[in-house]
Amino acid sequence: MRMAAKKIPTQEELQEDLAEFLRQKYGDHVQLGVQVQGHGERETEVEPPESEDNEELKQRILEFDMTPKEVKAYLDRFVIGQEDSKRALAIAICDHYNHIRECEHDPELREADYSKQNVLMVGPTGVGKTYLIRTLAKLVGVPFVKADATKFSETGYVGGNVEDLVRDLVTQADGDLELAQYGIVYLDEVDKVATPPNIIGRDVSGRGVQMNLLKLMEETDVDLRSPFDPASQMQAAMEFQKKGKVEKPTINTRYILFIVSGAFTNLVDLVKKRAHKTTLGFGGNVERDDDAEYLAQAISEDFVKFGFEPEFVGRLPVHVFCHQLSVEHLFEILQHSEGSIIRQYERAFRAYGIEVIFEQEGLKAIAELAHEEKTGARGLMTVCERLFRNFKYELPATDVTMFVVNRELADHPADVLERLLADPGFRQRSVGRYILSRYAAQFLEQTEIELEFAEDAIDALCDKAVGTGDELFGVALTMFHDYEHGLSLVRRNTGKASFVITRDVVDNPDGVLSDWIRESYTEQEPTA
Repeated sequence: MRMAAKKIPTQEELQEDLAEFLRQKYGDHVQLGVQVQGHGERETEVEPPESEDNEELKQRILEFDMTPKEVKAYLDRFVIGQEDSKRALAIAICDHYNHIRECEHDPELREADYSKQNVLMVGPTGVGKTYLIRTLAKLVGVPFVKADATKFSETGYVGGNVEDLVRDLVTQADGDLELAQYGIVYLDEVDKVATPPNIIGRDVSGRGVQMNLLKLMEETDVDLRSPFDPASQMQAAMEFQKKGKVEKPTINTRYILFIVSGAFTNLVDLVKKRAHKTTLGFGGNVERDDDAEYLAQAISEDFVKFGFEPEFVGRLPVHVFCHQLSVEHLFEILQHSEGSIIRQYERAFRAYGIEVIFEQEGLKAIAELAHEEKTGARGLMTVCERLFRNFKYELPATDVTMFVVNRELADHPADVLERLLADPGFRQRSVGRYILSRYAAQFLEQTEIELEFAEDAIDALCDKAVGTGDELFGVALTMFHDYEHGLSLVRRNTGKASFVITRDVVDNPDGVLSDWIRESYTEQEPTA
């Protein structure tokens, strides 16, 4: 009897059979990895409009025509400070993608000599290096991959292969090789792969990684099937079984932009040593207090002495230096950055039906606390999580629908939370104080006259708002409608431009204003 031919299993069926075999023989101690997604942290920041497919994205990339000033203006919306870094990156991005566009329009340019604008970024943690690159990738619309350099080793040794970064770009581009070839690869902590001067033997995680990156940064073809990936090799075997040959899909790195970064903690000592030598004997003043000033003067020679191969440094012509963030920078990030963490907390509390209001002094206090963390902008998230954790836990499902983040809350969060839960009057006053400060700011802008609301006046105005069911801001607008003209007369007659609003004023606003005006004509200071 002739035996029926056995059906050739699919790749997925073969993977399942192998996985089941390993489970039966070795239990859960050995598992088959069916897909390798690269090494280290990877992030994709391709966020075009949902209607854009890959073809539209590629067209958008090839038509990129922004100027460096326009790119920097876009970065300014998201990244506070780092002015020199934003300028340098804007120029590098424009040069790179303008070159790609020109090569597509004139293929002969592809054969011309061109030094790719790969970037070496220097700066401490939390200063916005990753955010800058992620934002640029989003602007251009290209795939973006980030990884940690310490996860890689020389090809053939234990550890990740840097070629996996390029394969990851293809994954992020949904397998579209043409789109992936325009992507950005960002490798952080590259200072950790510098070769120590006293190393003995083969340095597979230092010099070896540099040499592998060197090939990628220039131009090479990367095999999309990793020789160390079981799933890729299994797929190749299945393809050979079906077709009798194995195709070798590759991607060229000519147009992939490589950006590497690190803290380079000891680099400043090398720069200082070189600066001292160049000025010694010439009467130059080499004493500077700010290490950032020295770092900004780093040249290729310093990076080579730090432990990089000269060829590696040569493939990174754009050097960008990011400085440590000050309290003022952190405050500006909270206030003006489109990616401010404050927006996230506003949305989080709004989901519980709670409105959170951030006063200027509250934001300043958060910035000061974050600066003490010494982790740059990351400290803002750390501080906010610590401040608001218990508020998120306790306030939902209570009758608290609004609270104000001021300096008191930043300094004593537990005490403020306890009073919010126990004392409705405290809630009313804190919110009322903020609303009336907004009214006073508007009044000052319109009249150049300063109003200060006493605590008893705040209580009285809040009571009136509750009693009438009106918004507190509207109550103040109605009550002090005539004060804009009346106090302007007083200031003209007496020169006084600051007034305290007490409960007596709230109880009799028209009468008090009349007294102040009458007294101003007799050249007497208002008494209220």
